[in-house]
Amino acid sequence: MRQIAADHIMVAPNGARRGKADHPALPVTAAELAKVAQSCFEAGAGAIHAHVRDREGRHSLDAGLYGEAIAAIKDAAPDMRIQITTESAGVCDIAQQEACLAAVAPRWASIARREMAVDEGAARRIYAGCAERGTEVQHILYAAEEIDQLIGWQKAGVIPEGPLCAIFVLGSYAGREAVPGDLDAFLARPGFGALRDWTVCAFGKQERACLLQALARGGRVRIGFENNLWHPDGQFLRDNAEAVQALIEAATAAP
Repeated sequence: MRQIAADHIMVAPNGARRGKADHPALPVTAAELAKVAQSCFEAGAGAIHAHVRDREGRHSLDAGLYGEAIAAIKDAAPDMRIQITTESAGVCDIAQQEACLAAVAPRWASIARREMAVDEGAARRIYAGCAERGTEVQHILYAAEEIDQLIGWQKAGVIPEGPLCAIFVLGSYAGREAVPGDLDAFLARPGFGALRDWTVCAFGKQERACLLQALARGGRVRIGFENNLWHPDGQFLRDNAEAVQALIEAATAAP
């Protein structure tokens, strides 16, 4: 039996695209995010990847909404690490991403290298601003070759010197469900060893199997309704805390 440290598990309870119609327990307000943070922290997750929604439930990078969500989460789960997203979700541009990071000045943020590539000049400002404000960046990588591109950007000075942390996305929003073997391409990439630490998230019903594979191979994991709503047998998860608990139970039972 293995013990899984809380700092190896992050919950992503909502994402940018799903809503109450997809699952009634998916959080969209600051109060709902806080409640989920507390239950998932109690279940064993040490961090939360938070998206915020506007008053109509749409994806937003509004700094005020992030302020409300961060304050609510800190009050409900003061020992839980909070990561904000800068995901564009097809509705935000790079200027809005830059403004969000500057206004919120979060301790931790996820940034997609692929989205930054639309404007290298803005990317330089964004990464430099994060370094100046002390924002830790987790680089979102959707394909194994992006490891090389990330390292190349740091060598070119687009990303300041320092440790590189990444999250590998297995599967896709377009409906391609992840399988555990998807991780192999990332780990086999020559530049993989340059990463200080790495995390995995996975779309679809094999999410748990993919994350167990990542934990077994020394990674961290992100689980939750952003990527998957189901148990492996196709039954709906009750809520995000059940997803966290089920993962931990499976991981601790593994040889």
